[in-house]
Amino acid sequence: MKIATRINSFLPEYDNDLERVFEKFNDIGLTHVDLNYPEHVKGYTNDKIKHLLEKHNLIANGVALRFRDEFINGELGNSNIQTSNNALQLCKQACDFCREIGGDVVTIWLGYDGFDYSFQIDYVKVWEQIKTNIKEIAEYAPDLKISIEYKPFQPRAYAFIDSFGIALSMIKEINKDNVGITLDFCHMLMKHENPAYGASILGHQDKLYGIHLNDGYGLNDDGLMIGTSNLIKTIEFIYYSKLYNYDQAYYFDTFPVIEDPVEECRANINMIKKLDCVIDQLGLDYFGNLIKQNKATKVSDFIVDILK
Repeated sequence: MKIATRINSFLPEYDNDLERVFEKFNDIGLTHVDLNYPEHVKGYTNDKIKHLLEKHNLIANGVALRFRDEFINGELGNSNIQTSNNALQLCKQACDFCREIGGDVVTIWLGYDGFDYSFQIDYVKVWEQIKTNIKEIAEYAPDLKISIEYKPFQPRAYAFIDSFGIALSMIKEINKDNVGITLDFCHMLMKHENPAYGASILGHQDKLYGIHLNDGYGLNDDGLMIGTSNLIKTIEFIYYSKLYNYDQAYYFDTFPVIEDPVEECRANINMIKKLDCVIDQLGLDYFGNLIKQNKATKVSDFIVDILK
């Protein structure tokens, strides 16, 4: 199983030294790394990042775009075309970097493409602009997976790509073989979506390019440890990822604030390995038969069984 975690949870504890963070990742048993671009790589050459990964026995899963400063009124959909073009170029640079360090996935989360007021944006114009730009990114890097991560809100009151349905519609219109979706468990709860539903549809279509595991209560991006408040939903989510042979890293997008980040990450590792073991021991056919019965009481029996 390929597993990675949120670098920003570790940096403050290790003097913002990426090498010390990588060393700790290796020590606690992580296998892969997702780097935020450009924030995590400022001051590093591509060769230096590759060296640090190899030195600490880690593999690049990919990079995630982080837009700051000039992009707070929108990224690829910004009404200022120069700003939109700058966001496009940053995505292309991220693709070049991802390729250089041996990564597979470039994750694009458009946190600032959205709106806070009625009559603030031209929805169709923004839709077409984002679609055209992502299509250009996909054509620029046909050897990479370009993955859209959605979130219903935060930091904007309304995100433009805010849900499974909107993200799926967008990638259908883009219609590129290398464009898919990253599912963030907490983001889906915020939208009152069942994470496994999205994982099953995308897995079936070979469009599940990323999984961010965490947990929460649905009102906020809580970033709690996995399986701690929605255990059965988490098992179902992982089941579908396994059923459809998901092959990228499971990324722990959790936010230890009070918790020690190393202990918190170890708890996530222990949890995902335990849930993976439960699924393997019961077998994929077991869950397939459970679903076919279409009986809530049988699901209750399953929960009782795993609690024995």
